[in-house]
Amino acid sequence: MSNLNGGAFMNAVNEEVSSKLELIRNSVSKIGAMGVRFKGTDWFAWATAGGSNTVLLTAETGVAEVLVTAEDAWVLTDEIEAQRLKDEELPANFKLHIHPWADVAARESFVREVTEGGKVLSDRTTNQEGSLPLSLFKHKRVMMPRELERYRRVGRLASEAMTEVLSKAKPTWTEYQLAGMGAKALWARGLHPALTLVAGERRLPLYRHATPSKEPIGGEAMMVFCARGYGLYANLTRFVSFGGMKPEHSKLHAYLREIEAEALNLCQPGTSLNTIYDAFKQAYQKYAYPNAIHEHHQGGTTGYLAREIVATPSTSDTLAENMAVAWNPSLPGAKIEDTFVIFKDGELENLTLDPKWPNVEVEGRLRPLPLEVG
Repeated sequence: MSNLNGGAFMNAVNEEVSSKLELIRNSVSKIGAMGVRFKGTDWFAWATAGGSNTVLLTAETGVAEVLVTAEDAWVLTDEIEAQRLKDEELPANFKLHIHPWADVAARESFVREVTEGGKVLSDRTTNQEGSLPLSLFKHKRVMMPRELERYRRVGRLASEAMTEVLSKAKPTWTEYQLAGMGAKALWARGLHPALTLVAGERRLPLYRHATPSKEPIGGEAMMVFCARGYGLYANLTRFVSFGGMKPEHSKLHAYLREIEAEALNLCQPGTSLNTIYDAFKQAYQKYAYPNAIHEHHQGGTTGYLAREIVATPSTSDTLAENMAVAWNPSLPGAKIEDTFVIFKDGELENLTLDPKWPNVEVEGRLRPLPLEVG
């Protein structure tokens, strides 16, 4: 949030937070709770309109939490973090409660005090706390206009970082080097490299989730980003080939573009996730890869988590207007992935499209080709 601290921006953020606080209070009051706590990095970012409580990237909770009661909205943190959060992360809608870093019990005492010992809900529950109502999950997964503006920025920066790095990649680089350059390019744009997968020529057909290794990438490579900014995830996958891609590999990528198109055509408000899962299953069978549906998950909805909900045969949750999705169908050695937002008429906006990357039109959408270098 500190990257965009202009007055107009902050006024819009304060308005967004006010709307969210109203949604929170309405949802919580219906079940008689006195307060709600948001501890996770995802919920903290949502409630604060893009603020971050993250210090350790691998943790799902952070150095502060949000507490909302009927009258007030607090950010609870310790004396180490308070000033930076106030200066760089928090909208004006929140009060700060600061406790000594060595006395975490003081935070719990404060929560009991301001909620009068009543029922408290949380996104990361304890024995004394209840779960969040389903209505809040629905609000979190549907983007407000200002959230979409931030999401577009994250998607654009993430795709530009990907293009920059793969355009410079060399076959002699190790997978570690390529992943490191990817992470560097994301950090340089203010994005968290929540995930940077890399697979070179040998490992690419072997593993769907290829964490980087010390091997040289060789003749071709895949890189995957889950890039986080303002708490929102831009998810994308790209390929680079040195000296021309083998025809059999090009064919796999062509199949996947057609397989993905069948799912994207179904991405309309009201469509259930298991309907899209079934479409993937049938499409894989059509192209004579019936086992591919079992070899990797196909993606799902996204937003404040890399995947809010992963589609399975039994996932009856439905898509909605202004919800984001990231599908990732794959075959051995090939994969396709971008982050899209769904609009009411079924139109999709690709948040991670980089016009500078080589693309081909499929079903009216520009889809990425492998980048051929040299």
